[in-house]
Amino acid sequence: MPATAQQQAAVSDQALIAPGRTTYAQKCSHCHGPNMVTAGTVAPDLRAFPDDNARFVNTVKHGKNNMPPWKDILSDQEIAEIWAFVSSRRKP
Repeated sequence: MPATAQQQAAVSDQALIAPGRTTYAQKCSHCHGPNMVTAGTVAPDLRAFPDDNARFVNTVKHGKNNMPPWKDILSDQEIAEIWAFVSSRRKP
C-alpha cells in the first residue's frame, strides 16, 4: 500500500529534525535557550511559535525586534531543518 503524501511529508520532516536540532544548538540556543527553554531573555519561547512556516522563515531570514537577520548565515536547508526541529517541540 503506497504512502500518502501526508505520510511522506511526515517521514521527510523526521529526517530534518536531527540536523535541525544540531543547527539549533549551534546557532540559536544562545538566545532561545537549550531545548527552546529560555532563561528569561527577550527571545520568545519557540515552543509556542505559531504553526506558520512562512512566518518562521521570514523572521529567521530578515530578523524581527531584537533578532538579527540570518539570511546570509543560514542556508534555506538549515532553516528548513530548524523549522522541523522547532515544530517537533511545539506545545499544543
